[in-house]
Amino acid sequence: MIDDVCSTVGRQSVRVLGIDPGLNRTGYSIIERTVKGAVLREGGVVRSTKDLPLSERVHELAIGLREVIAEMKPSVMAIEQVFSHVAHPKTAILMAHARGVILLTAAEAKLPVVHYTPTQIKKLLTGNGQANKEQMQHAVQHELRLKTLLEPNDVADASAVALCHYHSVKHILADVKSQSL
Repeated sequence: MIDDVCSTVGRQSVRVLGIDPGLNRTGYSIIERTVKGAVLREGGVVRSTKDLPLSERVHELAIGLREVIAEMKPSVMAIEQVFSHVAHPKTAILMAHARGVILLTAAEAKLPVVHYTPTQIKKLLTGNGQANKEQMQHAVQHELRLKTLLEPNDVADASAVALCHYHSVKHILADVKSQSL
């Protein structure tokens, strides 16, 4: 896994596709590593039609993500891990369908996938693993040097996942570099 992550950083342009998975709306964000730091190249939402059968809804997500991957050519996908909540088991099951098609789409594109828990993402960006949505949105805004908060929340969340990977790889590379000296 670390070898895959480090090999993507050796490329001239590293683009991280951050994913905030959801069946109704999947947020995505493309963060690129530049000499000036992390830059937001694109962000958006892939939607599925609520009235369609589940199989067609996940197909819509796959089509949308394939388009993003083909156009933006990311080096790696970073996705938020989802945990089931006892109070909302149906939501967790529907989310699992969305994650499944997202992971399949990444595998079809031969795109390495890295998973981060919500706590890891929050802790890395704010220093607090229990940060709220507003704290996270401001952290993303600050990190990407944006004038306004990212809207909708799905894009901000996807950007947070991408930034988590961006910084995680930066730390891995620094460790690898210091060990080789």
